[in-house]
Amino acid sequence: MLTPNPASAAVPAAAVVPAVRRPVAAVLRGLVALAAATGVVIECVLGSVPVVLSFFTIWSNIGVAVVFALSARRAWTGRPPLPAVWTGGVLLCISVVGLVFHFVLANGSSEFNQAAEIAKLTGGKAVANQLLHTVTPIGAVLDWLLLTLPGAMRWRHAVQWLAAPAAYLAFALIRGALLAPDVPTRYTYPFIDVTEYGYAGVAVNALVLGLAFSALGLAIVALDRVRPAVRGRENRISSQGAGGLK
Repeated sequence: MLTPNPASAAVPAAAVVPAVRRPVAAVLRGLVALAAATGVVIECVLGSVPVVLSFFTIWSNIGVAVVFALSARRAWTGRPPLPAVWTGGVLLCISVVGLVFHFVLANGSSEFNQAAEIAKLTGGKAVANQLLHTVTPIGAVLDWLLLTLPGAMRWRHAVQWLAAPAAYLAFALIRGALLAPDVPTRYTYPFIDVTEYGYAGVAVNALVLGLAFSALGLAIVALDRVRPAVRGRENRISSQGAGGLK
């Protein structure tokens, strides 16, 4: 009877399957992370840091900066990608940021539109606005569609991703309740302004937004499970079983 060679059994998998570096993915993710971080830094420099950090847009862009920086490093060194529950979560949040900004806040026909205020932004504020609401959402979506192998996301992820917006809603309402009524940024978004809609109205708005979050999350998972892999050297030789953004 043959006995296994202890030396061969101890050889790590990385020594058998060589790491595959993905420089294109690394560069794109690095740029997306840089755009998100730059937008956050500009806002903090030009405004009040506590106020800036109270916006969901900033929370989402900080998430993008961290997750995409880690993903860029892993792609550059050939390490396995981050779990899809992380990468998909920031994709959902930053996608909502872009959609809500362009179709609700910057839309003149919306009940909650702030188009007039947005049009007044100049200089660094205007640059940060574009980075946070347009560049990072587009970059995140392009990375997912073009540089990520499909099939890593699971249906349960769509439910788990709701933890971030739920935590933010709780934070925003508690913060608003603690601040004085005359603070201009007491409520960070018009649809959660308790002084305008009351808690019942805010609950309805939150429910509608929560359903939109859920629908978008489920749509992302569904598309991830049926979309074809983009052909290319990086995707052909990367493992599909690794999960997450490649």
